Amino acid sequence: MNKKQLSHFEKRLLEERARVVKELGHYDESFNSTLQGSDGDLSSYSFHMADQGTDAMEREKQFLFASQEGRYLWHVNEALRRLYQTPEKFGKCHDCGEDIGFERLDALPHARLCIKCKAKEEDGKRR
Repeated sequence: MNKKQLSHFEKRLLEERARVVKELGHYDESFNSTLQGSDGDLSSYSFHMADQGTDAMEREKQFLFASQEGRYLWHVNEALRRLYQTPEKFGKCHDCGEDIGFERLDALPHARLCIKCKAKEEDGKRR
């Protein structure tokens, strides 16, 4: 992989990292906002059991989305680490050592596996 391609992927990874950090900041703000502020009511308690259930479901949903973004951020950071520490190995499949296609890396700059190895991995998980 040449230096121009490496700098392209570095830029893509840094953009993805900034987007995810911003998104996690939004989740942090929503977690830290009070129940009173979220619905505009003077009381921080729901008066109806259905409202309590809805509030709990929304908090759970936000937590799951934030958790998913956190895992994605970890993958992006790992890809940046690979890019900076061993740039000669970046873009090579971790299983077979073949080059990962430019189109795949452009779509998923944090990809560790080529299409064939990723398909094998997913088939193994299904069984």
